[in-house]
Amino acid sequence: MGRSFASRVSHRRLKWVILVLWLVLAGVSAPLAGGLTDEQENDIAAWLPSQAESTRALERQVELGSDPDLIPAVVVYERTDGLTAEDGAAVEEDLRAFGQLEALDGPVVGPIPSEDGQALQLVVPLNVGPDGWEAIAPLVDDIRAEASEGPDGLTAYVTGPAGSAADSSEAFAGIDGTLLFAALGVVILILLLTYRSPVLWILPIFSAVIALFCSQAVVYLLARYADLTVNAQSASILTVLVVGAGTDYALLLVARYREELRLHTDRHEAMTEAVHRAGPAVLASGGTVVLGMLCLVVAEMNSTAGLGPVAAIGVAVTLVVLMTLLPALLVICGRWVFWPVRPSFGSAEPSATGLWARVGTAIRPRPRATWVVTSVLLLLACTAVFRLDPSGLTQAESFRGSPESIQGDAAAARHFPSVAGNAVAVVTTADSAGAVTDAVAAHDGIAGVGEPRVVGDAALVEASLADPFDSAAAYATIAELRTELDDAGDGQALVGGNTALNLDVQNASQRDNRVVIPLIMLVVFVVLGVLLRALVAPLLLMATVVLSYGAALGLSALVFGWTLGVDATDSSFPLFVFVFLVALGIDYNIFLMTRVREETVDHGTRRAALVGLAATGGVITSAGLVLAATFAVLGTLPLTFLTQLGIAVALGVLLDTIVVRSVLVTALTLDLGRWMWWPGRLAHRLDEPEAPPEGSAPAAAESETSVRT
Repeated sequence: MGRSFASRVSHRRLKWVILVLWLVLAGVSAPLAGGLTDEQENDIAAWLPSQAESTRALERQVELGSDPDLIPAVVVYERTDGLTAEDGAAVEEDLRAFGQLEALDGPVVGPIPSEDGQALQLVVPLNVGPDGWEAIAPLVDDIRAEASEGPDGLTAYVTGPAGSAADSSEAFAGIDGTLLFAALGVVILILLLTYRSPVLWILPIFSAVIALFCSQAVVYLLARYADLTVNAQSASILTVLVVGAGTDYALLLVARYREELRLHTDRHEAMTEAVHRAGPAVLASGGTVVLGMLCLVVAEMNSTAGLGPVAAIGVAVTLVVLMTLLPALLVICGRWVFWPVRPSFGSAEPSATGLWARVGTAIRPRPRATWVVTSVLLLLACTAVFRLDPSGLTQAESFRGSPESIQGDAAAARHFPSVAGNAVAVVTTADSAGAVTDAVAAHDGIAGVGEPRVVGDAALVEASLADPFDSAAAYATIAELRTELDDAGDGQALVGGNTALNLDVQNASQRDNRVVIPLIMLVVFVVLGVLLRALVAPLLLMATVVLSYGAALGLSALVFGWTLGVDATDSSFPLFVFVFLVALGIDYNIFLMTRVREETVDHGTRRAALVGLAATGGVITSAGLVLAATFAVLGTLPLTFLTQLGIAVALGVLLDTIVVRSVLVTALTLDLGRWMWWPGRLAHRLDEPEAPPEGSAPAAAESETSVRT
């Protein structure tokens, strides 16, 4: 980063201007950030691309008069020893009460009795209006309160699409505050342990919070005025990403500033040097993350494509804040902010004899054996990936625990062929309505078909599934119906409904895995090549990233089975984990290798590898702990996918920082030496003779200090 910019952010007078500017921006951004929840689109249709068959079917259903805001609630009543007359009277009373609901849109269907005489179903069509996600939970709570007042021994469950939507809405209720405070809590704890200062942690946290408010405000404006797709999932990830990545960048900058304070009497000069030397690595790391996230815009899933700009905006804003506000805050506060261990001018650099200096000394005699053994262990961890089943989560698996909608689905499955309210909807032409009805009815996976509804030259055929709507058998039925109707020559028939929507989500996610992952790898490789001005180092670094990713997936699969009791995961899980591990994990590659490259100019590659590890090992480990901890807080949410994502990213980041970056990459660099930089000019820079084992790291650090001063 240019020295002129570095001098401005630490300028004796401009530092106050920078502080006031960000305080004003934060004050303007805070109310806008608070409105982000109102701009979220959380219905499943908004997640899919417009060309998906289920999305097109939904649009045609609206043209036929179906209301997209209509969501049926299914009330299941169960008495395992047989229903009584008193039970029937209570259900009839509920039916009359539900008929008076303001949100009711059509007659209440039922009571529908089960063949075994142990259960009844009511279908309550609710029109939640344009604010469906926010409105559904209170409506379902009212229905649940009314249905629970039956005779002793009669159990009532509210399920179906409305019950599931209400439970999902309640799972996300207060999610932003929960995640923010949980993430800040673990980050503060780690910063206290890292800095051993009761004051210093405040500055990175303050900067991260400012970055979060500003990035949420930008996302809000784009969602409101530029049609950016934002949902509760991407908003949650934005919170975790900004706090985690922001603290990571702060750790790198503060570590370099503390190092420079030992070499300069004036703190403004020390900060200028710190920003000048650490800035390129921070900007390269953040820029790589931004480019990696923007690769998501080519995804078919609207939710995934929307996450790309949301995450990129968060990281970009965080970079600007951390490279301007944090330097200003640090020089405003002065050296005392490091109390009780203030870095005074001329004091020894502790990293020269620290843990990672000793690790480098241990690796140096046998680098090839070290990287071979490490690679084999990581490959063994990769083999467990075959336990992972990314074919999608069932409704029951989607929640940690058993909300009422899941219990209701289980009760309905015990007594009825399938849960009501999840009909297959086939939209076709009026001329083909009869043939389509017959073809649908003839399929073994269909339990029953209603009369076609004809409006003008179009028709809607609704059918009930013989299997649970989120089962593999139901998905197979949808796929087979689509094939059969196409083969029959009715190319205008569109198969929709909730099961079809879920199937299209899986198919789009699997396509995104195949397309987006290679694209991100290409982008990251190009960035590394330009940054390191070499081919060998980027190729090896990308190989270590892929190895780390595979090991993280494998270990995650084991953890999911042991702790969650679920081997399946969402179809988009491999892509999301890859994005965060590669885009964020590459930060640690860049932190380490830019420092190694910097030191190679003076000392040669092998000596530079030891100096680089000693100087950055501590900050990389601390940064990894922060990022792992912030993603791990996703486990506080009652949603399986976000819990799995948090576990996988946390495991992957810890592997990256403790094993891959610090051991594997260092061993490869020591083994290959100057050939890491081939075909760049540093490939011709001969290594210095290695110092004796006991003095290598201190000698290297001392040499660095003498050259710098």
